Amino acid sequence: MGLIVQKFGGTSVADADRIRNVARIITETYRRGHNVVAVLSAQGDTTDDLIAKAAEINPNASKREMDMLLSTGEQISCSLCAMAIEAMGYPVISLTGWQAGMRTNSTYSNARIKRIATERVLAELDKKAIVIVTGFQGINKYDDITTLGRGGSDTSAVALAAALHADLCQIYTDVDGVYTADPRHVQGARKLEEITFDEMLELATLGAQVLHNRSVEMAKRYNVNLEVISSFSGKPGTKVKEVAKTMEKSHVSGVAKDKNVARLALVGLADQPGIAFKIFSLLAKEHVNVDIILQSIGRNDTKDISFTVSKQDMELARKVLEENAESLGFDRIDFNDQIAKVSIVGAGMINNPGVAAAMFEALYSAGININMISTSEIKVSVLVDINDADRAVQVVHDRFFSDFGVGN
Repeated sequence: MGLIVQKFGGTSVADADRIRNVARIITETYRRGHNVVAVLSAQGDTTDDLIAKAAEINPNASKREMDMLLSTGEQISCSLCAMAIEAMGYPVISLTGWQAGMRTNSTYSNARIKRIATERVLAELDKKAIVIVTGFQGINKYDDITTLGRGGSDTSAVALAAALHADLCQIYTDVDGVYTADPRHVQGARKLEEITFDEMLELATLGAQVLHNRSVEMAKRYNVNLEVISSFSGKPGTKVKEVAKTMEKSHVSGVAKDKNVARLALVGLADQPGIAFKIFSLLAKEHVNVDIILQSIGRNDTKDISFTVSKQDMELARKVLEENAESLGFDRIDFNDQIAKVSIVGAGMINNPGVAAAMFEALYSAGININMISTSEIKVSVLVDINDADRAVQVVHDRFFSDFGVGN
């Protein structure tokens, strides 16, 4: 008998029938002799609906009060699922994040888990109860409810799996595993049997919707046995692990896109030491995450620095930089939020020259212009016009998975 943590996303619990289906999956696992801890997201579009309700009352509501509001979505899902399991005759208890011992820092709306006090969950498991835990939330040192950011239920599940030394953490979603691209939007996308933590982390960070990037990071750190699986099909899912069987053979494991991108460019900066430090330390103080950075070669004692941020951070980044224009000494700020990032990821790319060129060739053949390029050992990302994003993903995917084939 083992301990299995199962996480169910919003689409999996969207209505009464789907909640009963989730209850069936959980109880079937329990009947096989396992202890079960299930982590649930809010139903369907509940979180978006709550955000809209808040905007009707106060468009500038504090993040603390937003966390108080948004945490209710998961509580509804968990209590309803517990009721469904009760009706099936099984012992069950639902717990909020704070009842389950989820302790976080005090960054409202994007809190980080500091530790999990597992005593309550373990006590309930000792009573042979199924434990249902609200995802996405915890409690800080002031006893305030905090939320972990969108997608945070994945992180809640992996954190619980790590803290409880679970034998397996299953992430149930509306697709039956990790695909080479989003199968809902890309023709010919193929399911992967296995993928490495590093590849999955890159794909999650670059816009793939399957797993929250912080959950993958945590799974890698604590070596959590992780599987992505469908809550509808019953088919085998994708295992996420340190080393995948096809790792040595594969050039590219997946293609991802991210439309939540904005580019800022500081034009006419003084070409002097320390200027990059000044720019990005100012942004870091405001918790603005920066992704792709491009610095031009200095000419006439000036240079340009371009970088990307999430769309919601664009105005804040621009405001911070404009407030410090005199000390930074630039001519102007250019910005563009009508762009998207398209990326290829693969653990075998570093030892296979020509992968980037093949991606660029596919985009060139489709008449898609590249604005910026970023590379690492296992990824190549490009910025393209947002209107070209969907087509870019398709032509790049076709280039690698139609011409080369998976694993070539």
